[in-house]
Amino acid sequence: MERLPGFSGLTAFYAAARHGTLTAAAQELNVSQPAISRRIAALEADLDIPLFDRSRKPVRLTQAGRDLLKALHGGFGQIESAVAQIRQAAQGRVVTVTAPSGFVAFWLIPRLGELEDAFPDVTIRIISQEYGEAVRPGDVVIRFGLPEEGEETRLLGEAVFPVASPLYLAKRGMSGSEYDLSAMTLLTMETARSHWHDWPSWFRSAGVERTKGNRVLDFNSYAMLVNAALAGQGVGLCWDGVLDSFLETGAMTRLQGPHAISTRGYFLMARDGLAADRPVQEILHWIAEKGQK
Repeated sequence: MERLPGFSGLTAFYAAARHGTLTAAAQELNVSQPAISRRIAALEADLDIPLFDRSRKPVRLTQAGRDLLKALHGGFGQIESAVAQIRQAAQGRVVTVTAPSGFVAFWLIPRLGELEDAFPDVTIRIISQEYGEAVRPGDVVIRFGLPEEGEETRLLGEAVFPVASPLYLAKRGMSGSEYDLSAMTLLTMETARSHWHDWPSWFRSAGVERTKGNRVLDFNSYAMLVNAALAGQGVGLCWDGVLDSFLETGAMTRLQGPHAISTRGYFLMARDGLAADRPVQEILHWIAEKGQK
């Protein structure tokens, strides 16, 4: 049998190749970024070939790197699946759902009772994450961003529109159909502007001219932004379907008129190696159907 490289080098490369950065790989493996760099360098020395093209930024996988990543996807996927099955057999069936914190708080939790009733023999474990954090492992993964190649399903719609509480609108003599955005406080997530719609990008996409007199309140999580909107502190942006529970009860009002269409959104997939796992697939399909209603 051909001598295999060290496991630490393979795991470091696998994490870096999946996440695209050494920082995210270090967070996943709970080691320092220099340690990840050293392990990958040692692996490349062992194989006597570069796995990353470092001649440009951001770095990209070489052909050898892509070949190795493909092989590790299969190998580690089988190991993860076997370990999960062993643990589940010992502890009872557990399916973990990983999703952004805003999606968990405002879309998933309102439907959690229905989900548990639909799968009474399965323990549902929810893991939420803030924007910018490395994607945590889960059996069913919901991520926010641009579409990627692979077996994933888009959840919810593509429209992005402003929302505010009726209290906030009433205090300003406005309504959902008659309002003046230039006189409103804009609730933002500036830290997430690289993948979320911030107000400048929304104004451009919606074809709305913006004045520069708005007061701005900035937050680092969507849950905080929504809570501020509910408390009557300003107007925020909403992806179609995320805040339906508030819009249906009247706690939040959609501002009628222009909206933006974005290819970004929430995407649903099963973790590698679980494509044929029946409970995972059934829960995945349940979430997909609820998201498309």
